[in-house]
Amino acid sequence: MHACLKPPPPSKQEPVTEILHGESVTDAYRWLEDQDSPRTRAWIEEQTLYARNYLDCIPGRDHIRVRIREFLAVETYDSLQKVGNRYFFRKRLPDQEQPCIYMREGADGEDLLLIDPLERGTGSHTAVRPLRISPDGRLLLYEVKEGGERTGTFELLDIDIRKRLPDFLPRGYLRGFVFAPDGKSFYYVQEALGAKRPIYRAAYHHVLGTPFSEDQEIFFAGEDERIRLGLFSDTKRLVFLVSRFLEKTYTDIYLKPFERGGMPEPIFRGIDYTLALRLLDDRILALTDRNAPNRRIVEILLRENGQHELVDLVPEIDTPIGPWLILGDRIFVSYTKQMKHTICIFDLSGQRVGEFPISDDETVRMIGGPPEGDELLLETESFARPIEVLRYSTKTNQQTLWAKKNIQFDPTHYGHSQVWYTSKDGTKIPMYLAGRLEVLAGSNSPTIMTSYGGYGVSMTPQFSIFVAFLMERGCLFALPNIRGGSEFGVEWHKAAKRRNRQTAYDDFLSAAEWLIKTGRTAPGKLAIFGGSNSGLLVGAALTQRPDLFAAVVCMVPMLDMLRYHLFDNAHVWKDEFGSVDDPEDFAVLAKYSPYHQVRQGTAYPATMLVSGDADRNCNPLHARKMTARLQAANVSEHPIFLDYNKFRGHSPVLPLSVRIEALTDRMAFLCDRLQLSV
Repeated sequence: MHACLKPPPPSKQEPVTEILHGESVTDAYRWLEDQDSPRTRAWIEEQTLYARNYLDCIPGRDHIRVRIREFLAVETYDSLQKVGNRYFFRKRLPDQEQPCIYMREGADGEDLLLIDPLERGTGSHTAVRPLRISPDGRLLLYEVKEGGERTGTFELLDIDIRKRLPDFLPRGYLRGFVFAPDGKSFYYVQEALGAKRPIYRAAYHHVLGTPFSEDQEIFFAGEDERIRLGLFSDTKRLVFLVSRFLEKTYTDIYLKPFERGGMPEPIFRGIDYTLALRLLDDRILALTDRNAPNRRIVEILLRENGQHELVDLVPEIDTPIGPWLILGDRIFVSYTKQMKHTICIFDLSGQRVGEFPISDDETVRMIGGPPEGDELLLETESFARPIEVLRYSTKTNQQTLWAKKNIQFDPTHYGHSQVWYTSKDGTKIPMYLAGRLEVLAGSNSPTIMTSYGGYGVSMTPQFSIFVAFLMERGCLFALPNIRGGSEFGVEWHKAAKRRNRQTAYDDFLSAAEWLIKTGRTAPGKLAIFGGSNSGLLVGAALTQRPDLFAAVVCMVPMLDMLRYHLFDNAHVWKDEFGSVDDPEDFAVLAKYSPYHQVRQGTAYPATMLVSGDADRNCNPLHARKMTARLQAANVSEHPIFLDYNKFRGHSPVLPLSVRIEALTDRMAFLCDRLQLSV
């Protein structure tokens, strides 16, 4: 420990009281929702100074930074796509601030630089990412972001002559983009910032080289913020998806052949189930949960009378279908059953013809491949092994390494096990434990824990620099497979969805209690972390059982669950969380909303909240308000502070130097609170 701790700067309280469904709700820090007001900016400056005064004097910080740089300053590859014989991807050289976009002709070709964001002269926070390649491999659509913003600008590059075209889409949300088959035009759906009619949802056709003012509107979905219009295609047809976020989400689907004029034709209207389409020549395949909670893959047969028939290709089983791809004459279907990944291979008639080999300790993700080709691109990783990119040949069944991160981390010193514990309601929950071999065999270890618990996202072995650094220093890593994911089917998700949300928090807290009860760790040695929905999870754990934890890292979270739906596009998450507009939802949200469950006079653990101006997924107002309320309520001597960056958002695109400093801060905080040697 050190003697740098001082009282936090005071935050002015200006109570605003509302009556919601007959109950009085008071918010003392509503004024911090106004991000651009002079006093909010002054408050952020004071909080930043307070955080820096603590973080900068933690002993061993320079040693921590050196190791974090070794982890992060390595060559990386991501965003890999293949069209024809050309691979397109992002690559960052070891000491570059931002990755560049490259192309490789053939699997063994030279990496050819296409776009370097540094050459734009707009600073190190500018990032680029490849999005689409025209069918002939000649044109590249790429996104340009500033910091962690969700929005971006969208530009086109003529690859053969390395020339940026004058046709670009201004800053906004690109909801759909399709190159025309001849490569001379494109179709798009964009919600542009600063548009005169910001909620006008339409699709347009743009001919390259012409003014955007001459673009033809080809489809209009409505003028309503609750509508989202999407667009995709195969080589013959455009597909329009119109989603309406009402009490439930309802979707209309339209088809329009490229060569045919007139309006798109509806094939589905008002469906309230999943129907994820894949177009294949004259066939339409889809993943659906209609009459199949764990999902099935069907062929859609369209009838002349406007009716349709869903014919099973890959029937539902007791495990949910995850991501799936069609490559050549094969359908690749991923499953996660009891935390183990499987990729099954089917032919186009639905006959199972093989299985991709996956070991028990790894996570495998299918990242793509040309639909007409025979090469599947995958990523694989584990708790102790960083991401590797593989090529898998559907003809030879052979795997070939395409790229990997050369991080200095020896996996032979680490292992993992799986344990089961009992949650509050008696349900048995599995949990991964990972760490150095002697730590796994020992007891009373400093421990770091996280989970997710939402949206049906399953927790499987993945490599995290955050976790790897702590495991090196003797930490046990705990990853409970709490409800809210899909580890045991769709019911595992539903058990902690919407009005059942507290179930996920009970599972997480029960995992902490089990770790302490079994002697694996102690409250003074247990830290938790999480971001986004996981940030909500650790925020709920922090406010419900502050006695269990020594430290909390809560990153880009949602925490005010009575007002989350009022900002940005968060209203589209109503199906997952519920909404205060519904009295039954309100009763549940008010009971667990972390911001509202902060109690005056409580001894809270050391807490680091992380956010920034650019976050439009989980608006930074959540972190700002929570920091103020926790600081005012806390009676312990533990620090509660905000790590804030105006460029930080939900997208992980900050420059290398900024990322090194940010991760150094988090590791210094945890090493200090858990008393780890550095």
